[in-house]
Amino acid sequence: MKLYINDTEVPVVWENNAAVEALAAEAGKGDIVVKMSMYGGNEQFGPLGKSYPANNRQVTTSNGDIVLFNNDQIVVFYGSNTWSYTRLGKMALPEEEVTELLSNGDITLRLAR
Repeated sequence: MKLYINDTEVPVVWENNAAVEALAAEAGKGDIVVKMSMYGGNEQFGPLGKSYPANNRQVTTSNGDIVLFNNDQIVVFYGSNTWSYTRLGKMALPEEEVTELLSNGDITLRLAR
């Protein structure tokens, strides 16, 4: 599965779990496009439009983390937060690049096969 932020392809190391498998299957039917909103000065979040399998755990996120929240929202971090999430993956970019991509206004995230 590929991740795009505002049409820029971002390398990701995806987790091996049911949520990622379900997202990849859904992306195989057509791109998943999510209008994201900035929140809390450390993340962008947006609705996926349907629920996905979750195995939420209390985690502390860091720059570049991608998580599932409440089974139906995707969150990408350019800072840190501690909450109950299902880990989806981690952007394979230097922290400065992640911050530049995510901290300058709302974004569009796209998942594709």
